Amino acid sequence: MLLAGKTVIVSGVGPGLGHRVAAAVVRDGGNAVLGARTAANLAKSAAEIDPDGRHTARLATDITDEAQCAALAALAVERFGRIDAVVHVAAWDSYFGGIEDADFATWQSVIDVNLLGTLRMTRACLPGLKERGGSVVIIGTQSAVAAPTQVRQAAYAASKGALTSAMYSLAQELGPHRIRVNTVLPGWMWGPPVQAFVRFTADSEGVPEAEVLGRLTERMALPEPATDGDVAEAAVFMASDRARAITGQSLLVNAGELMR
Repeated sequence: MLLAGKTVIVSGVGPGLGHRVAAAVVRDGGNAVLGARTAANLAKSAAEIDPDGRHTARLATDITDEAQCAALAALAVERFGRIDAVVHVAAWDSYFGGIEDADFATWQSVIDVNLLGTLRMTRACLPGLKERGGSVVIIGTQSAVAAPTQVRQAAYAASKGALTSAMYSLAQELGPHRIRVNTVLPGWMWGPPVQAFVRFTADSEGVPEAEVLGRLTERMALPEPATDGDVAEAAVFMASDRARAITGQSLLVNAGELMR
C-alpha cells in the first residue's frame, strides 16, 4: 500500500479536502493525525474514516499558534512514533476582493494563516521528519499563478503565491535531510466551497446551477472539474515514497484549465 506504516499529519481537516486527504492516507495504509480549529469537525472526520480509532489521532489546532502546532506534531510522535509527511490544507480562503477595496489588516491575517501558519506547522514537524526523511506537501491554488475571472481573491492568491515561492527555499534547505517539499495547485475544485459558490451564484442570478458550472468548465480541457478527491490523490502521491525524487515542484490539478 502506498503509505503502509507511514504517519501523515493533515492540517485543516473539515468536510472537504482535508477530510479527503486524511481518508486517503488511512485507505492507503497510513496513520493520519488530524488537525483543525474545530474539534467537532475532527471528531466527525475521524469517526467516518477510522471507526475503531486505530489509525487516526486528532487535536484541535490553530496554525497561527506555534505552541498548538508543536502539540500536533508531538501527538503524532507520541501516538505513532514517527512523522513521515505533513499535508498543509489549513487556509483562510473566504476573504474576497481586490486591491482597491483591500482591508490590509485582514490581508495580514490571511497571510498569517496561509503563509506563516503553514511555515509554523512545517517547522514543528521538522524534528520528526529529519529522523528518516519525508515529505512536506503544500496545498496551494491555481489563483497564485493565474487570476480567475469569476471571483477576486487577491489576498488569498498573494499569500499562496508567497508560499509557493517559499517552497523553493525550503526544498533546498531541507533536501540534505531527505525531506521533500512540493505544492499541489488545485483549480476550481468540486467540493463543498465550490458547490456553495455555484449554488449562491445560481440563486443570485436566477439561473440553473448547471449554467454556472458550465462557465467554470468551459475553459477546461476535460469536461468536468477536478474534485477534492482528485486533489487528495495528488497530495497522497507527493507524500509517498513513489515521489522520492520529486522536490521543489508545483503540480496543477485543474482538469486542464491552465497548462504550463
